[in-house]
Amino acid sequence: MALDTTMPILVVDDYQTMVRIIRNLLKQLGFDDVDEASDGTGALGKMKGKQYGLVISDWNMQPMTGYELLKQVRSDESLRATPFIMVTAESKTENVIAAKKAGVNNYIVKPFNAQTLKTKIEAVCGV
Repeated sequence: MALDTTMPILVVDDYQTMVRIIRNLLKQLGFDDVDEASDGTGALGKMKGKQYGLVISDWNMQPMTGYELLKQVRSDESLRATPFIMVTAESKTENVIAAKKAGVNNYIVKPFNAQTLKTKIEAVCGV
């Protein structure tokens, strides 16, 4: 089964350059329906209005971090099943463990390339 490149994806990062990089990598992989939010609060608002096939979120953001966003998504009945990939520059073991306990589907450490992103999306979206 091939990757469903028509599914809508939400990229959440407060660093606009990183959003652009992830958007470009997704475009290389064939994804065109990509929305963005600059923090967890904005992301939650968008998720309430649109069903996303995947959320790719940075960990470190203000005022709501990616970790807090993940916990909110997992505690919301209507959003709980949304696949969630956490992106971070820090590969701290305690962060990975905390994210796993909170229900993250996968974890990417920056920097990464299109192939890494594709592998993680395939793992999360059950290809």
